[in-house]
Amino acid sequence: MKGAQGIENPAFVPCSPDTSRRLSPSPSQVQVSVASSDAQGAESRPQEEPKSPEAPPASAEPPGPPSRSEFEEGPCGWRNFHPRCLQRCNTPRGFLLHYCLLALTQGIVVNGLVNISISTIEKRYEMKSSLTGLISSSYDISFCVLSLFVSFIGERGHKPRWLAFASFMIGLGALVFSLPQFFSGQYHLGSIFEDTCLTARNSTSCTSSTSSLSNYLYVFILGQLLLGMGGTPLYTLGTAFIDDSAPTHTSSLYIGIGYSMSILGPAIGYVLGGQLLTMYIDVAMGLSTDITEDDPRWLGAWWIGFLICWLFAWSLIIPFSCFPKHLPGTAKIQAEKISQTHQNKSSSSQHTDENFGKSFKDFPAALKNLMRNTVFMCLVLSTSSEALVTTGFATFLPKFIENQFGLTSSFAATLGGAVLIPGAALGQILGGVIVSKFKMTCKNTMRFALATSGVALVLSFVFIYAKCENRPFAGVSESYNGTGELGNLSAPCNANCNCLRSYYYPLCGGDGVQYFSPCFAGCLNTVSKSKPKLYYNCSCTEKKTETTLTAEGLSFEAKAGKCETQCTNLPIFLGVFFITVVFTFMAGTPITVSILRCVNQRQRSLALGIQFMLLRLLGTIPGPIIFGVIIDSTCILWDINECGIKGACWLYNNIKMAHMLVAISVTCKIITIFFNGLAVFLYKPPPSGTDVLFQNQNAVVVEHVSKAEDEG
Repeated sequence: MKGAQGIENPAFVPCSPDTSRRLSPSPSQVQVSVASSDAQGAESRPQEEPKSPEAPPASAEPPGPPSRSEFEEGPCGWRNFHPRCLQRCNTPRGFLLHYCLLALTQGIVVNGLVNISISTIEKRYEMKSSLTGLISSSYDISFCVLSLFVSFIGERGHKPRWLAFASFMIGLGALVFSLPQFFSGQYHLGSIFEDTCLTARNSTSCTSSTSSLSNYLYVFILGQLLLGMGGTPLYTLGTAFIDDSAPTHTSSLYIGIGYSMSILGPAIGYVLGGQLLTMYIDVAMGLSTDITEDDPRWLGAWWIGFLICWLFAWSLIIPFSCFPKHLPGTAKIQAEKISQTHQNKSSSSQHTDENFGKSFKDFPAALKNLMRNTVFMCLVLSTSSEALVTTGFATFLPKFIENQFGLTSSFAATLGGAVLIPGAALGQILGGVIVSKFKMTCKNTMRFALATSGVALVLSFVFIYAKCENRPFAGVSESYNGTGELGNLSAPCNANCNCLRSYYYPLCGGDGVQYFSPCFAGCLNTVSKSKPKLYYNCSCTEKKTETTLTAEGLSFEAKAGKCETQCTNLPIFLGVFFITVVFTFMAGTPITVSILRCVNQRQRSLALGIQFMLLRLLGTIPGPIIFGVIIDSTCILWDINECGIKGACWLYNNIKMAHMLVAISVTCKIITIFFNGLAVFLYKPPPSGTDVLFQNQNAVVVEHVSKAEDEG
């Protein structure tokens, strides 16, 4: 390379300081070459000591051959054992495959099996919902506490081995979470509850008792904390390693594929967990029962899925441990990358010391550097706002569908998962494919995310279109055949039935009116073998001259379940909402790629750690809480037990719920768009034509200047 006056690009800091020899980082030590006829050939040769007149004095170390590449590329294996068959996996695609398997396993456990097992755990270990909510939050708490430290320390470390550690912790967390099943003894069935009208019912008194089973709460929390420890390096160091090993525009596709697997994981978890819950809880003891899943006392084998994931996660420890610190070809790939780091006022003062980041005492300075990157902070805040609304809908979309369209909770959950999971996975992959296909720069990537968020904002108004009027409900919106008072479930027709407000079992009368339970409908007899259960001799239902018949020819006055809704907008709602989810998650991968590009090269893992920490603190943790409070504000019928304590909500105002969900969705989307737009406006790329080469020892900046400009 032909020497010229040296300049420094302060935006660039090498990815790793693991080189045995590095020149002092001063402007005169960064060689600048004028593009000439032989520039390309010179760049392909090993870097030599600068020979320009302005070169600094030689270091104490005598000149010699170039030191080993800082990327420490190597074969796949352990120490001196490198089987030839393993080298086929020693590629970005090979690593991506194992990354996807681990992300899939983590998603199955954390967002699939845990969520679907919560209600069973509540019944089996006699816990309140507030306690099981603490179990669900423990994962996010662990992730928030560890994400900054793991991402900072692991950036200089052996990232694949960190992923092996993640595999171990995810497997250990799944194992610990299942342990209460093996130490809590046999499950004992309680007595069945009579749901019909009884003139002589055993009175229930207000009693509160505690059980030793609730002490297993701490075991479940420990399992979640361990799962959080495993998830931290997966989404910070694993993502950064993929970005290291793949070309700029290919890495966005790989990241999108990896993130989509973490979204497909919960879907598999729900399917797997749902099937396992059809097995009796003590099947491992060789026990069975005569009751069916329709019986409220039934508990399924929630724990089997965790054991399966434990074994699968630990099977990935060996593959991750055999990957080298950097995949073959990483140095060449990095040599072709162009710096897109955001240029702010503090760029010139960023740390360029080769030892910076090796000591934990540098952590505050590194954290301060990132917090002063305004573009990075805007992108983090936009993802946090988006996470708030997406986690809120992931939690409460089944409840919305169930109440608006009068479906069962299981069918509503199935429809919600069928829309959310494929839509989110497709959006993540499409975002990565489009960014990769068009080879978008950092600024164009942020513009693309801004555009997709704008489309999602417009589509969010689908909830107003989906609203459905509430069906008549006896004692709430409808009187008992002209008797009784609104707001009071008791009426003369059920006054002698001794009904319990704590037992909600919706019933649809032949008159099209919904009742709180068979008891409040005044029903004396039932056909329990039919599905749904049929009731007759109901004193509160309106008597008709024509008897209502089932398909089997059985007469009834009421049947179990909610009344069918007259709303016909469900297919349209699901279709539009699916498109909304796709556009929402299409911004996910581009935002992640933008964060990796706009921050200092050596701080990408820490940047992802900060992103995921704030995303949980501002998004995934408060999201379900805020949505829950808003949805509870639309309740018109609460569960009140014998002690007068308010419990769950049984009936919502559908119109108000739809309007409230539109309000919070639009608000979060506007916040997302605002910060995305601000990031685009504030972003300042490095000077045009500045290529950043990651070579053996030094950061070499090649400024392409025409010969005419050089001669002038």
